Amino acid sequence: MHAPLASPEINTEKGFGWLAIIRIGLVQAAIGALVMLASTVLNRVMVVELKLLATIPAGLVAWHYAVQLGRPLWGHASDKGNNRTVWIVGGLAVLAAGVVLATQATLMMRESFGAAFALAVFAYALIGAGVGAGGTSALALLASGVAPERRAAAAAVTWTMMVAGIVASAITVGQLLKPFSFDRLLLVAGGLALAMVALTVLATWRLERQAGRFGHAAREGEVPDFRAALSEIWHEPAARRFTVFIFVSMIAFSMQDLILEPFAGLIFGLSPGESTQLGGQHQGGILAGMILTGVGGSAFTGKRPDGLRAWVIGGCVLSAAGLAALGVAAVSGPPWPLGINVFVLGFGNGVFAVAAIGAMMGLAGAGETTREGVRMGVWGASQAIAFGLGNLLGAGGVDYARHALGADGPAFQLVFAIEAAAFVLAALLAVRATGGAALREARTEQREGVYA
Repeated sequence: MHAPLASPEINTEKGFGWLAIIRIGLVQAAIGALVMLASTVLNRVMVVELKLLATIPAGLVAWHYAVQLGRPLWGHASDKGNNRTVWIVGGLAVLAAGVVLATQATLMMRESFGAAFALAVFAYALIGAGVGAGGTSALALLASGVAPERRAAAAAVTWTMMVAGIVASAITVGQLLKPFSFDRLLLVAGGLALAMVALTVLATWRLERQAGRFGHAAREGEVPDFRAALSEIWHEPAARRFTVFIFVSMIAFSMQDLILEPFAGLIFGLSPGESTQLGGQHQGGILAGMILTGVGGSAFTGKRPDGLRAWVIGGCVLSAAGLAALGVAAVSGPPWPLGINVFVLGFGNGVFAVAAIGAMMGLAGAGETTREGVRMGVWGASQAIAFGLGNLLGAGGVDYARHALGADGPAFQLVFAIEAAAFVLAALLAVRATGGAALREARTEQREGVYA
């Protein structure tokens, strides 16, 4: 293990300082920027420009989430020594390569769909592996390198930066794609990939050895084997309930991901660049919600865990209201204030997200023997499954409803209504899964060593 270094940004008694936390946030921003292009821009191009069924890009995105079922394994591997930086940088490099290949595959679909689709399947597998390995290791580094009382604040900062990166990249990519051409799309994707890998290398340079006494390698004892780690987490009621909450809430969160831009193009007639910028407005709302929750809520201070529950529930309810309004927009069309509606939806999503992440960070180190990597991996896998299922339900639901109802507007309205109902269910589940009671239960189990 590296000896603690004297640095203005780290104190071995306090763990990572704010500069180190911001550097991890830059990694999150890079991941978000690359995934934005693969899951929104390429999705829009396949559905609107190439006239493909929405289930095709939805299936590819679901496949990249399925690959992320390996998150617990990657997290467990990064628990075994001072190698989280290797997993982070390597993951981002794989992710960037996958995004470029996915863009090339999309261009090839104009001429040879079979070969192009095979390449796309491989590319989205790389995207899933890159996000899973890099993202899980970054979260584990954050959870293990930050003092417990600062973890919720660190989560708010890093996720705010991630969304800021998505917003900035969505706006920039939207501008660079005007006027739209397929060659321009490939050039923009390549430039974004190179820039994000370079940013990750700079952000993580000599960062891990500054984790101080909160670093995973600073703990005494051997890391448990993978099967024993999963068994411990499965037998914890608090961890189990939180996993179910993550699953349901992330289905609700993700159902509009692949249909929002096609919705804007089909119902409101927006161009690719305009619909990409609309996605940026949605992410801007998420950013605003995260900042408000981080500053005004207990998720930022880390001192009032009971306050997390109110913020989670409030974010879910506001998200449901925003989706209900989009249902009205689906049948009314212009001049509905679509930009404002999407921003409000994003705001509710942001409030919910930071509060839920704060609760996750609080529970990350609550295990008797398991480390942050494998626990964050389990919740990341639950999120990945939910995102893939949510994407399929959203896009597949729109395809089926458009065929059954014979009209675009009512089809989108039905899917938005189902998504709103899922957010209401998530709010009900949050009553027991989040807040101070869940954290106290997890800590009681840890002290008693029931499942050690």
